[in-house]
Amino acid sequence: MPHGWIILDKPLELGSTQAVGAVKRNLREAGYKVSGKGGGVTKIGHGGTLDPLATGVLPIAIGEATKLTGRMLEASKVYDFTITFGQQTTTLDSEGEVMAMSEHRPNMADVQSILADFTGTISQIPPAFSALKVDGKRAYALARAGEEVELKARSVTIYSLSIHAPDSALDFQSDAASQPMLSAITLTAHVSKGTYIRSLARDIALALNTVGHVTMLRRTKAGPFALKDAISLDNLNEIGKGAAIKDYILPFEAGLDGIPALTLNPDQARQVRQGQIVSGFAMDDGQYCAHDEDAVPLALIELCEGDLRVVRGFNF
Repeated sequence: MPHGWIILDKPLELGSTQAVGAVKRNLREAGYKVSGKGGGVTKIGHGGTLDPLATGVLPIAIGEATKLTGRMLEASKVYDFTITFGQQTTTLDSEGEVMAMSEHRPNMADVQSILADFTGTISQIPPAFSALKVDGKRAYALARAGEEVELKARSVTIYSLSIHAPDSALDFQSDAASQPMLSAITLTAHVSKGTYIRSLARDIALALNTVGHVTMLRRTKAGPFALKDAISLDNLNEIGKGAAIKDYILPFEAGLDGIPALTLNPDQARQVRQGQIVSGFAMDDGQYCAHDEDAVPLALIELCEGDLRVVRGFNF
């Protein structure tokens, strides 16, 4: 079994756990042993959930790459999302019940004028229908039971927020008074971990003196992985039918984008394999991926004042 990443272009209504299950099933059908059945030896896991009502980039780690899924959870994400104006729902998406309505509709100039207010570090209250825990219980479970859920505001970072390319073709610089009212708008956001797009959509609609909810959500990038790296569910099923897995899997190192490599001599490599601190490195402090002289990844390491400490060891 190779160690690496299958980047799935997750279809609508498929849960992240179901997506992992689909990968496991196809690998088993291809003759590989995976965790969860028959004493399998290879672990499979996803690098951050994606709601069933969302589509797009879902990184699925195989083997030693599962040790990097924590990095995926910390990574920034890029989303395209559509806000439909006029109704706010309990779930802030099309699945919930209508809880507020407004006749007001913004125009393109209105939308353009408030985007800067939602760029940078902002305060955001997560949706009541979220996986956050309240007194040890999931918020969505409490909300579905009819209980009032109060979640604390949190700081998140919106690195960029713009009108999605097809919409930006409209001339929102022309006379604002002559522009048509919008029933919906599609935006693109590059966001930090912990950002809820449904909350962002809610708050944008409120800033436009109306209400709204998300009717389309598509993740186009997660950490180093983009849609260009993704395969469809149909492509995934080809693995189970005998297609070569090398044509569908990205290498283990693809999850280390942005982390420099550090080559160790045999004695240093032995010490790292044993989890020991190794001293004497005249390099900048920071995180590195340690390799042996044969370019085999050994560990994620942290270098501080010349001392190397193992963060996460690999077993190739």
